[in-house]
Amino acid sequence: MTQHEKLHVVNHPAVEDRLARLRDRNTSTPVFRKLLEELGAFLAYEATRELPLRDEPVTTPITDTVAHRIATRPVAAPILRAGLGLLPGFLDVIDDAVVAHLGFYRDPQTLQPVPYYANLPDDLSRRHVFVLDPMLATGNSGAAALDALASRGATEVTFISLIAAPEGVRTIHAAHPGVRIVTGAMDERLNEHGYIVPGLGDAGDRMFGSTSSVPVAVRPRP
Repeated sequence: MTQHEKLHVVNHPAVEDRLARLRDRNTSTPVFRKLLEELGAFLAYEATRELPLRDEPVTTPITDTVAHRIATRPVAAPILRAGLGLLPGFLDVIDDAVVAHLGFYRDPQTLQPVPYYANLPDDLSRRHVFVLDPMLATGNSGAAALDALASRGATEVTFISLIAAPEGVRTIHAAHPGVRIVTGAMDERLNEHGYIVPGLGDAGDRMFGSTSSVPVAVRPRP
């Protein structure tokens, strides 16, 4: 698998337009949440393009035929809590996906992930797994999530994010070289607090309308 095949930046006007509105600090919580869900569907459409199919006999109103179904139900694994914002859109594309959950929070001092919840199928060895997390920043939480999935046998894994930083992509591919990343945009860098620049702030806070966890020193003045 080449470097190009492991990283796919979705290039589509509808994605760019929604990302622009998500970046705007004045976008309200309900609108932010809706845009996030819509982008979840766009990204899922691209990320699941190569899922294997199986033949299935079908009787149409006209005749018998053979149609194609997704061979095995894939697994969608949102990283809590922000990953939940991409889940409805993913399920709009693959409505019978198995949903797993992985919970991490980031230690503000070390920027390292701290696990607090995991609910996964016991055996992922024959599943295509899609990790959902809007912001691929340091990549530490993503790598930890991939470790947890690998411990259950996952080998076919795609990481879906709205926005990625080069540092996060390097972290993921250093720890799990075979993982494919599908993202809506590749931003410039991380700042000293581990936030993506230009980014869109904290996706979880903006989606749920909670108090911002962005350090005071980097919050824009009203």
